[in-house]
Amino acid sequence: MAGRRLPHIVLFSGGTACRSTNLALCAKPVRLTRIVPAWDSGGSSRIIRENLGVLAVGDIRQALMTMAHGEGRAGDVVKVCNERLTSGTQDDARTEFALYAAGRHPLLERMEPGLRGAILNYLRTFRSAAGSDFDFRNGSIGNFILAGAHLAHNSDINTAIFVFRKLCDVAGHVWPSTAADGVDLSAVLNDGTRVEGQHRVTALDDGQGRTGIREIALSVGGGAVPANEAVIESLESADAIVFGPGSFFTSILPHLLVEDIVPAMARNVHARRIFVGNILQCRETRGLDVARMLEIAAGLWHARGGSDARPFTHVLANRQLLPFEKTVGAFAYLGNGALQEVCARLGAEAVIGEFEDPWQRGHHDGLAVADVLSSLAPS
Repeated sequence: MAGRRLPHIVLFSGGTACRSTNLALCAKPVRLTRIVPAWDSGGSSRIIRENLGVLAVGDIRQALMTMAHGEGRAGDVVKVCNERLTSGTQDDARTEFALYAAGRHPLLERMEPGLRGAILNYLRTFRSAAGSDFDFRNGSIGNFILAGAHLAHNSDINTAIFVFRKLCDVAGHVWPSTAADGVDLSAVLNDGTRVEGQHRVTALDDGQGRTGIREIALSVGGGAVPANEAVIESLESADAIVFGPGSFFTSILPHLLVEDIVPAMARNVHARRIFVGNILQCRETRGLDVARMLEIAAGLWHARGGSDARPFTHVLANRQLLPFEKTVGAFAYLGNGALQEVCARLGAEAVIGEFEDPWQRGHHDGLAVADVLSSLAPS
C-alpha cells in the first residue's frame, strides 16, 4: 500500500558474521540500520588509526559494502571501494595507490567527473595526512576514501559516511556506535590476565580461550565513551533492535558499554529487542552457551541503566539435536544450555529453529534469520 511505513530494524553487529543476514534483510520491505564497532585495532584499520589518529573505519566500510551488495549496487564507485592494494613491496603498493590518486585507474577514468573528483579529493587528503612513510600494502581503497572523507569533513565521521553512502548510492544506514576517535577495548580473563586491544581479544590463544573472559571495558583517553547521536536517534525510532550474530565479547557486547546506548533502548518501549545466538563457539566464547551469554548481556544491561526493563524480548537459537559436542573445524557448536529457564527469568521468548546455512556449516542461514526478524518487527 502506498505510503505504508516500513518497519525499522537496527542491527548491532560486527563484520562478516552477520553478512548473510544483512544481505537477506536488504531484500525485505524494511528500513535497515547497521551499528558497528569503532574500536577495531587490527589490519588496515590499525595502521590508519596509528598513523592518522582517526576513528577505525574498516568495519564501517565493510558494512557499507555489504549494504551495497544487498541493494544490488555494483557500479564503478562500489568496485573501486572494494579494491585492495598489492601485498608485495611497499614501493609497489605506493605506486599502485598513486595510480588511484592520479585518477589513472580505468574504473576512475570512466566515471562521471563529479564522482571522480570527490573520490580523488578524499584519496589525496588521505595521502597528505598519511605522509611519505605510510605502509599502503594490502590496504583497502574504500578505507582510504572513507578515512580521507573523515579528515576532509573536519573529522566528522557521520558526514563522511553520508558522503560515502551517496557516492555508492546506498540507501541503508551504517553508523559506528561512537563517533569518538581512539576508543580502546580491553578484557580481563578469569585468571586476572588483562588483554589490551580488540585484535588481541578476538585472537586469544587456546589457553586463554579456555580460561575465559571475565569482563570487558571500553575507554577513550581513559574515560567514558560517548554515544554517536545518529545511533541514539536510530534506537529511538527502531521497531526491532537486534544483537548479533557476531563475536560476542568484541563486536556485540561492547556496544552496551557506550554511554546512553542502554537507556536509549530502554526508553523505546515499542521495539522488540532480539538476541541472535551464534552457530559456533569461537576463541572468545569457548565453553560458553547461549544461556550463559544471555545472562552476561543481561547483567551488563542492568548495570548500564536498563532499569527494570527486560533486556531482550526474543532469543533466536539454533536447534540442538545431539547429546554430545560436535565440531566444525577447530570449534564446537554453541550449545543452548539452560535457555528456556534463563529466558523465563528474563521475560524473553526463545525462538528455536534451523538457523544454520545448509551449504556453509557453522554459518547462519541469512534468509531464515531475516524471515524471523522481519516477522517480529512491529509495523
